[in-house]
Amino acid sequence: MNRILLLASPALLALASPGLAQQPAPAPPAAAENPDAALAAFFETYDQAQLARSPLSKSYRGVRDADYGRWDDFSDAAAIVEHHADQAALAEMRARFDPSALSPESRLSFRLFERQIERSDRAFAFRGNGYVFDQMNGAQSELPAFLINIHRISNAAEAEAYASRLENLGTAFDQLIAEADRRAEAGLIPPRWVFPYVLSDSRNVVTGAPFGEGPDAPLWADFQAKVNALEIPQAEKDVLLARGRAALVDVVGPAYQRLIATLARHQTQAPTDDGVWRLADGAEYYAERLSNYTTTDLTADRIHQIGLDEIARIHREMEGIKTRVGFEGTLPQFFAHLREGEQYYYATRAEYLAAANAAIDAMRPRLPEFFGRLPQAPLVVREVEPFREESAGKAFYNSPAPDGSRPGTYYVNLFNLRDMSRTELEALAFHEGIPGHHLQRALQTESTGLPPFRRFGGFTAYTEGWGLYAEELAKEMGFYADPYADFGRLGMELWRAARLVVDTGIHHLRWTRERAIQYLAENTPNPPGDIEKAIERYIVYPGQATAYMIGKLRIMELRESARTRLGDRFDIREFHDTVLGAGPVPLDVLGEVVDQWVVSRHAAN
Repeated sequence: MNRILLLASPALLALASPGLAQQPAPAPPAAAENPDAALAAFFETYDQAQLARSPLSKSYRGVRDADYGRWDDFSDAAAIVEHHADQAALAEMRARFDPSALSPESRLSFRLFERQIERSDRAFAFRGNGYVFDQMNGAQSELPAFLINIHRISNAAEAEAYASRLENLGTAFDQLIAEADRRAEAGLIPPRWVFPYVLSDSRNVVTGAPFGEGPDAPLWADFQAKVNALEIPQAEKDVLLARGRAALVDVVGPAYQRLIATLARHQTQAPTDDGVWRLADGAEYYAERLSNYTTTDLTADRIHQIGLDEIARIHREMEGIKTRVGFEGTLPQFFAHLREGEQYYYATRAEYLAAANAAIDAMRPRLPEFFGRLPQAPLVVREVEPFREESAGKAFYNSPAPDGSRPGTYYVNLFNLRDMSRTELEALAFHEGIPGHHLQRALQTESTGLPPFRRFGGFTAYTEGWGLYAEELAKEMGFYADPYADFGRLGMELWRAARLVVDTGIHHLRWTRERAIQYLAENTPNPPGDIEKAIERYIVYPGQATAYMIGKLRIMELRESARTRLGDRFDIREFHDTVLGAGPVPLDVLGEVVDQWVVSRHAAN
C-alpha cells in the first residue's frame, strides 16, 4: 500500500495508531487481576480503537459494519493524531504493566509492542520523504484494487456501501492530492520516469463505460457483476446500479481528472536523480529504512558487501549447473541464452497459470513431512488485474480474511510473459504460495491466541526472509528435479543478493538508474523488462528489497546452529513450527525464540 495510506491505515503492516489519545486512560488492573489477561485486554482495546479509525483495516479483516462504506482519513493531520495516540498507548502499557510479572509469552508481546511503536516513531519523522503516488504504491491503483478484491457484496446494504465508497472517492483523492502538492512544494517529487506509469494506471481506471465509449471500465464492470449476482428483485438491482453509475460519472471520473492534472503538473517539475541521497536528510532516512526493513543495525556498506559475497557464492553454484547441462560458454553467455531462448517462456497466460497451480498442487502433500502445523485457509492463484498490470510488481500475496470469507491469494503479473521465465516458476510459486507466504501468513492469521497486533502485523525481514527460505527448503523437499528449474531457483536467490548491491548502490553510493540496470543485466539471467521494473521498484521503495536476503540468511544460520547443537535430536518440523509459531518478529528476537526451543529440547532429554 502507499506509504501515506499506511500512515492512515497502519494495521495493514503493523503500524497501528488508534485514537487512544482521545480516550481516558483505563484504571490500572486490580491487584488480584491476572496481569496476562489484563495485558491481553489492553491489546484488544488498542486494536479495536485502531479499527474504529480505519475502515480499510476492518474490510481487510472481513469486518462489514456501519463503516463498510467509508474510506480512511488520508490527511497528514490524521496521521499526526494517530502517531500521538501510539505514543500514549506505549506510555500507558509501560505504566500499567511490569514485564517481570508477566508470563514468557506475554512478556514477548510486551517487547514486540514496544518495538513496533518505537519503529513507527522513527519512521514517522521521515513520513514526508515517501511518494504519495508512484508505480508501486498509490491510491490511483490501490483503491480500485481494494474495491475489486476486498469489498465483498453479499446483500443490498453492502452494495450501497460500495456505492458510498465511490461517492466519497473524491474526498479521499483530494486529501492525497493535497499531500502530494505539499511534498512537491518541499521538493519531494518522484523521478520523471515514474509518471508515465502512474498516468497510465489512472487513465485505465476511467477508460470505457460509463466514462465514455468502449468496454466497461474496471470499477463499473466489477460493481455490475457483484450487484447482478445478488438474489434480489431486478428493480432493486436497477436502483443500486443507477447509484453506482452516477457515482462513477459524477465523482470518480472528475476525481481522476483532478489527479491526472496534478500528476501532469508534477511531471514537469520532476527530477532526474533517483536515490534518496538527493534529499536533505537522505542519509538518515535511508539508514532508518534499512533498520526498519531488516530489523538489524547493519550499515549500507555492510549490506552492500554481503550482497557481493552472496553473488559470488551463487555464481559458483550456477557454474556447476551450467556444466551439468552441457552448455559451452561463459556464465554471462548462459544468462543471455536463457533470456533469449523461446523454450524458456510460456506462450500463453493459461499455460503459465496451469503450471503454477501444478507446482503448488505437487507441494501440498509434502508439507506434513516438514511442518507440524498447517493452515486451514485455501490458496488461489490469480492474475493481476489488467488496469494495473503494466506497473504492478512481478508477483505478490494477499493474506486470507480471518473469518474465512477470502482465501489467501497469490497474484502473478503476466503482462509480459517474456518477463516470467519458466525456469523460475517453481521458486516463485513456492515463495508466494506454499511453503512460503501463504503457509506463514495464513498460520499467522489463524493464530487466535496471539494479540491482534501480532496476528495481523509483520516485520519484512521475517516475512520475506521466510519466503526466500521456502524457495531453498523446497529443494531439500525434492523439488527442482529439472536442472533448469534449480538454476531458476538460484536465479531467484541471486536476484535477492543483487538487491543488496543495487539498493545500496542507488540510495547510498549514488548509482544512477541506468548503472543499476546494467549491473543486473551483467550479473543475473533476468530479462530486460524484469530488470528495469525491479530497479524502478527499488528506487521508489528504498531499503525494502534488502530484507529478503538478510532475513533468509538469518533463518538459515539459526537452523544450522540448532542442528549442530541438537544433533540427532534436531527435528525439522519442530524447528519450522517454532519459527512460525511466534508470528513475525525482529530477527534478534527470532534468535532468542529459537535458542529457547533448543534449550527446551536439551532439557527434555
